[in-house]
Amino acid sequence: MTTMQYSNELREAVLKRLLPPNSEPFSRVAAEEGISEQTLRNWFNKAKSQGLSSDDFDVPADKWSTQDKFLIVVETAGMSEADLAEYARTKGLYVDQIKSWRDACMNANGGVAREAARLSRELKAAERENRKLEKELARKEKALAETAALLVLRKKADAIWGDPEDE
Repeated sequence: MTTMQYSNELREAVLKRLLPPNSEPFSRVAAEEGISEQTLRNWFNKAKSQGLSSDDFDVPADKWSTQDKFLIVVETAGMSEADLAEYARTKGLYVDQIKSWRDACMNANGGVAREAARLSRELKAAERENRKLEKELARKEKALAETAALLVLRKKADAIWGDPEDE
């Protein structure tokens, strides 16, 4: 059996709902959060044994992890405005917060795509420059080889017929 890993922020938000003074029913919280009742009972019993109350879990939404924010966005993706407002109220959030998290999620990959396009353009430009430099190098190597060949021929000609500058 695999165990699910839940973030501390989610665990604290759920415990805040379960512990006094909120004391929401386990069955409702389990259904809304998609977490088994037994897991919730384990969290609850551990928190009670430590003497915690819902006041001990006041983590403001702007301090939540990106994972928790993303889970909220996924959870609310298909909700109507009324359902979203009700959901936000039960979670202690604002609809605008959820909408801004949704926008951030939607735009998160846009930056990556733009960066990939920019890098692709830079790579193509570098490849063009590389081809241009390789052609220039080949031309210069060919010219150098021709010059070397002419020098060798001149030395041979001078050896055969003598150096005209010596006369």
